[in-house]
Amino acid sequence: MPIRVGIPSETYPGERRVAMTPRAMDLLAKSGAEWWIESGAGAGAGFPDSEYAARGARLVGRKEVFQAADVILQVRTLGANPEAGQYDRALFRQGQVVIGFGEPLAAASEYGELAERGVASFAMELIPRITRAQPMDALSSMATIAGYKAVLIAADTLPRLFPMLMTAAGTLTPARVLVLGAGVAGLQAIATARRLGAVVSAHDVRPAVKEQIESLGARFIGVDLPAGSAESRDGYAKQMGEDFYRRQREVLAEAVPKQDVVITTAAVPGAKAPLLITRDMVAGMAPGSVIVDLAAERGGNCELTQPGRTVLEGGVSILGPLNLPSTVPYHASQMYSRNLAAFLRHLAGERELKIDPEDEITRETLVTWRGEVVHPRVRELLEHHAV
Repeated sequence: MPIRVGIPSETYPGERRVAMTPRAMDLLAKSGAEWWIESGAGAGAGFPDSEYAARGARLVGRKEVFQAADVILQVRTLGANPEAGQYDRALFRQGQVVIGFGEPLAAASEYGELAERGVASFAMELIPRITRAQPMDALSSMATIAGYKAVLIAADTLPRLFPMLMTAAGTLTPARVLVLGAGVAGLQAIATARRLGAVVSAHDVRPAVKEQIESLGARFIGVDLPAGSAESRDGYAKQMGEDFYRRQREVLAEAVPKQDVVITTAAVPGAKAPLLITRDMVAGMAPGSVIVDLAAERGGNCELTQPGRTVLEGGVSILGPLNLPSTVPYHASQMYSRNLAAFLRHLAGERELKIDPEDEITRETLVTWRGEVVHPRVRELLEHHAV
């Protein structure tokens, strides 16, 4: 029997992405998937109903999507959409599968609700960083867009140009940009700032990324550490001790005031973002300078960041943008839907959905199954909250 896949419209405020684009549907043609799409689901991202209908999708109402589908694909599942997502609770049914971003390490109680409904849920944030899972790595896809867009926002806010220009009116010196954190978002920010002509420096706690930073034409600013001590086995930065953060702030206290733009991307999965830029560092920056804090949703890397707002302090603009991928919904949806299609192909195989907890990709992303929260870290958080 073909797998019935449902795509509801996103209901999180301001969310313009869609979980599946018409072209990405083609990637699942061999699995014989049947599609139920909520009318208008792709409109905000630039994908009209007619393009879905041309590929054989049924355009229906939201309730019909949940009634018909074996698998629900979303950008933001209940955990990442805690308010508006509550309206979908009654629509889920036992045995249904939901896949999407759900912030499982911050929304354990919402996953408890999905378990009670008998829903099997997968969190795209938990895709392991292994070679086999690269086509499914939605976090990296969205980080690519966030890093790119952060530089454009900074360039638009900065009261000077990024590149060096030699004109009849004299030579304009290039902007100086510092990127904090050289994960996917940071590396994309470095590359974009360099393409715009800025002089770029970058800082990361992981000495191993020095070569990547320098290959993009940026200067590496580091803190001496033993090899491997700042990086977890899955490739993410680890939370460090206060002594390290003190040394890090000393290094940044010297570097930050020299910059025209600072873009911060430092985050530790499941934890509050590390504080990297203090009020005193901001006070040392020249008026007109710009900080774009991509960690705003997790508390921010800058002491003055206010999520979703622009703060002006001593002439320095501190921006805390939220959900940047949604501001580029066409390509964000395109990338995300390809990640979802690859993940669903992994689960479905030849026309039959199979949840195999022995498989590393399946095991690491599976949060609820058979009426229980099965992911160890999420279950631990849920038990802690219950105490």
